[in-house]
Amino acid sequence: MIDERGRKIDYIRISLTDRCNLRCRYCMPSGGVEALAHDKIIRFEELLRLCGIFSQLGINKFKISGGEPLVRKGACGFIGELKSLPGVEQVTLTTNGQLLDKYLPELRQAQVDGINISMDTLNAEKYRYITRGGCLDTALAAIDNAYRAGFCPVKINCVAMKGFNDDEFAELARISRDRKISLRFIEIMPIGLGSCFAGISSDNILDTLTGIYGKPKQLRDKLGNGPARYYLFPDFASPIGIIDAVSHGFCLECNRVRLTADGHLKLCLNFDLGCDLLTPMRQGWGDDDLKKLIYDTVRKKPESHSFGKEKEHTEIKNMNQIGG
Repeated sequence: MIDERGRKIDYIRISLTDRCNLRCRYCMPSGGVEALAHDKIIRFEELLRLCGIFSQLGINKFKISGGEPLVRKGACGFIGELKSLPGVEQVTLTTNGQLLDKYLPELRQAQVDGINISMDTLNAEKYRYITRGGCLDTALAAIDNAYRAGFCPVKINCVAMKGFNDDEFAELARISRDRKISLRFIEIMPIGLGSCFAGISSDNILDTLTGIYGKPKQLRDKLGNGPARYYLFPDFASPIGIIDAVSHGFCLECNRVRLTADGHLKLCLNFDLGCDLLTPMRQGWGDDDLKKLIYDTVRKKPESHSFGKEKEHTEIKNMNQIGG
């Protein structure tokens, strides 16, 4: 599917739930948010129907996210069913890792194509602080066990925050030096509570790592479906990824849309633009009508984000509500 700016849209992030077992400080308030009522959450059979339509339109890569997707009962079974749909090429999972160990056998059975684990620090006290109660050892064990079980790729997402983990970049990078696990540094997005944190540019991150590990080689081949740029440092087993939407916008190459847990098709992380798919589906719309609605909506995907600037339709929700 091609939007009005000529971008090929072939990737969608699907939020299974707005609920989470953690309360990361840049993602949701300490007391959480008012959870969506069960009848407002899109059902798995409704999701599968929409995913079939997405696939017909050329969207063939799916990222399953939340909130925390594994807190929703039946998540692994849904992934298995999604994998079996015609035209679906890839299904991957993003998780905080706190429940991952428990579900690794089911994810293996579902044939998930990759696992991304969020981990912003290797300091247990800081991890507990930023997640408001998470256990670093649990996340580390999940990473180790997923890697040893042969899940490929296993990637780690690290949100870079000034004054919090900028003294750990070198230590975090060693994960990719010693094993075939790519660590990706993500510039914090000024969305919701993320606006309260000071970010660090990708240039500063690369300068820090280069000063310690030597000059890296930038890899030209894409190593995933998203916007990450990858750099291979001398003697590293795996490249380091950089996702720098704020300092080096990649909107001209954006290939993704999002579907929230309440069935809203979201065109850009920065804006609340899109359309409601759940209501017309429950009103009895046929597949052809839904396909046209999706096509017409995606065609109008915004040209670029406007992080740091107040514009009409600027997103005000927190990350857990929009799938990250």
